[in-house]
Amino acid sequence: QVQLVESGGGLVQAGDSLRLACVFSGDFLVNQPAMGWFRQAQGKEREFLAAISWVGGITNYTASAKGRFIISRDNAKKTVYLEALRLKPEDTAMYYCAARNGRHPAQTPHEYEYWGQGTQVTVSS
Repeated sequence: QVQLVESGGGLVQAGDSLRLACVFSGDFLVNQPAMGWFRQAQGKEREFLAAISWVGGITNYTASAKGRFIISRDNAKKTVYLEALRLKPEDTAMYYCAARNGRHPAQTPHEYEYWGQGTQVTVSS
């Protein structure tokens, strides 16, 4: 059974940075699963931010995330990170880690089979 556990969220001020982490465990159907980060603000749909392949560090970002969000992974530690820079109040949301039984760092939520419980990020002005 695959499990994903996020951490690193919290209450910060505008302009601050955070580093979110997602530790994964269990057996995937593929041996090189891609992983991604999404977020969901209250009353809004889940939004893709970034994804990364297992090998080669191929990344995929939504246009709005480029330059302020950086995804990386440490396969030895089974951890995926999302560094969020220069945070704004509109970045306030629940941030979710996701994993998929595929190698391509996909953008749409339905392509991911596994999800963590999320970590809340709140940015005050």
